Amino acid sequence: MKSHVVKQGIERAPHRSLLHALGVTTPDMKKPFIGIVNSYTEVVPGHIHLNKLADAVKESVRQNGGVPFEFNTIAVCDGIAMNHAGMKYSLPSRELIADSIEIMAQAHAFDALIFIPNCDKVVPGMLMASLRLNIPAIFISGGPMMSGKFYTDDGEQKVDLNSVFEGVGQVIRGKMTEEELEKLVEVACPGCGSCSGMFTANTMNCMTEVIGMGLPGNGTIPAIDPRRIALAREAGAKIFDLLSANVCPRDIINSDSLENAFSVDMALGGSTNSVLHLMAIAHEAGVEFPLDRINAVSEKTPCLCKLRPAGTYHIEDLDRAGGISAVMKELKSLLKLNSKTVSGLTIGQIIDKASVRDADVIRSEKTAYSDKGGLAILFGNLAPEGGVVKRSAVAPEMMVHQGPARVFDSEDDATKAIMGNKIKPGDVLVIRYEGPKGGPGMREMLTPTSLLGGMGLDKTVALITDGRFSGATRGAAIGHVSPEAAARGPIAAIKEGDIISIDIPNNKLEVKLTDEEINKRIAALSKHEARFKTGYLARYTENVTSASTGAVFTK
Repeated sequence: MKSHVVKQGIERAPHRSLLHALGVTTPDMKKPFIGIVNSYTEVVPGHIHLNKLADAVKESVRQNGGVPFEFNTIAVCDGIAMNHAGMKYSLPSRELIADSIEIMAQAHAFDALIFIPNCDKVVPGMLMASLRLNIPAIFISGGPMMSGKFYTDDGEQKVDLNSVFEGVGQVIRGKMTEEELEKLVEVACPGCGSCSGMFTANTMNCMTEVIGMGLPGNGTIPAIDPRRIALAREAGAKIFDLLSANVCPRDIINSDSLENAFSVDMALGGSTNSVLHLMAIAHEAGVEFPLDRINAVSEKTPCLCKLRPAGTYHIEDLDRAGGISAVMKELKSLLKLNSKTVSGLTIGQIIDKASVRDADVIRSEKTAYSDKGGLAILFGNLAPEGGVVKRSAVAPEMMVHQGPARVFDSEDDATKAIMGNKIKPGDVLVIRYEGPKGGPGMREMLTPTSLLGGMGLDKTVALITDGRFSGATRGAAIGHVSPEAAARGPIAAIKEGDIISIDIPNNKLEVKLTDEEINKRIAALSKHEARFKTGYLARYTENVTSASTGAVFTK
């Protein structure tokens, strides 16, 4: 066992003494040491209950002959961090999470790891760490929040956090009173769990299940459901099967399992952030997965689900309908069925046990919402290295759009313009210098997109940015435009009034300028000055790469 280096031999006597101080007994020294990586925190609703899952995991580990050691990682609540300087730290936290886990696991020589994540950056950060360490590992997420219930004169509505963001825009347009908004505030997030739509957190928890690192149900069983505790106990037992067979993350996550993940992501209409995170996971796995391959997957994958924000269903409905296993069953002909999973079963064997229990929540290929996947990568002279859009959440009339650029060098300036009613139908908002280096940290832009939605402009106004969007975003919102403005990509050359052309069906994003004019404008720009000179964000700015590579570090 790897842990022998801290507990066996006369030279490890001091180590054993310290372990005894933790309550480890002499018989325990012969057992596997299992690290329990918990992202519990009292500031994130998706994580407030994770200590209960950790208790179930630790109990199971002890019952199955191991010694559990719990340690924590940081976790940022994107909703609370949204629309202020705190959001600059959200994506950068992913790298800190991966690094901190690497440090703890290597310093204490754990034999295996059980990961307990739930929200946006924590899931990919932990997956990246698992691949970097490559010791037996399994994931048990905290599960999704239930949707809220909001009562109006029209009856009961199912609501979520995105309903509140859009409610702000409705108040500005006079469609909702401030008193009604406050009533919505009180009920939209009814308890613990990751926000209840197919937003980034739930997308990544579902992808963990597809990619093979989480047990069936990991992505969809609600946080408050007792099945979630049962799944935690099962994870605590399964880690010993993985340890006995020496099955490690790099045995599970490979080119085939990543393609499976993108296929299911396309069928679900998942968050655009999944592209950023799955690319980073591929990087840690040593797998080449170019962006145009994502489009190839999307072209052949039907969109089977319309979950919030694209539709009216929530994750609880997806779970009721059969969960991710049932979605994979409908995609059986497109998946790599021999892919391994931590359950000990292949994807094909898991699918054989699944069934669709609601054919509207999970549609078939014949009744699909569209014959193409929910995400698309756009290329063109404005995005030579690509940009991503949640195609399934774009109104039909905005799939092809052309309009004048309204240029803003920060999210804050764009938000002020929207709230000041300065954005008109037909406009194309350009929000730049919000990329990985330029922001820095690539802030999510849920505030401007939800304002547009709440004000009824999401069907007439497009938005492009070198930043990124919340999984709760809907509308013609194109993010991750690469190269970013800070790296002097073409988006830095755009001027107010330039005509921008968006053609989602043909994967095109262009500005009506010649290459010569773009290059001339970029050459006239001064060198971009980093916004932070000290602290973590200064180091992040120096080391982070383009969104097209997953915004990973250069070294």
